[in-house]
Amino acid sequence: MPALPVPAPGADEYAPYYAGYVARMANDDVIEALVRQIDETATALSRVKPADEGYRYAAGKWTVREVVGHLADTERIMSYRLLCIARGDQTPLPSFDENAYAAVAGADSRRLSDLVAEFRTVRAATLSLIRGLDAEALGRRGIASGRPVSARALVYIIGGHERHHMAVLGERYAAVFQAARQS
Repeated sequence: MPALPVPAPGADEYAPYYAGYVARMANDDVIEALVRQIDETATALSRVKPADEGYRYAAGKWTVREVVGHLADTERIMSYRLLCIARGDQTPLPSFDENAYAAVAGADSRRLSDLVAEFRTVRAATLSLIRGLDAEALGRRGIASGRPVSARALVYIIGGHERHHMAVLGERYAAVFQAARQS
């Protein structure tokens, strides 16, 4: 079954914290954008030399590998929220501490290529879930992190979150990406 278009959520469908993520997806067909992100992200990250995978732009900031691990972890959590809410589950869904997750995820003991492969797999599963939702499911609302959120808002948040972190990588980790382009 082809995926339904996913209309942009209203501002009352997500916490203000997520407005920037939603805005990053506002001018796109969100499903097509989620599909494109798979290869765009993998291509950008393939330019990082193995010696630079552990680069962090400042003390206490995540390495390139940790950012990619965070992308996969967060997408899993957001997709779980999407599943629960789309299925009509009204159980309030908990917050998560991204820094606590990153601290024990072990991303720096893995190769970047393996983390990118994991991101691809997680995104494929997310897309499979989204493509199976009807308009009613996409419009359902629930509570996550103590705030109301709709299923369709979560679709936009997932894509916007990836775009946010890829922009951070491009800006704050530019030395790694510049070195990769020059080789």
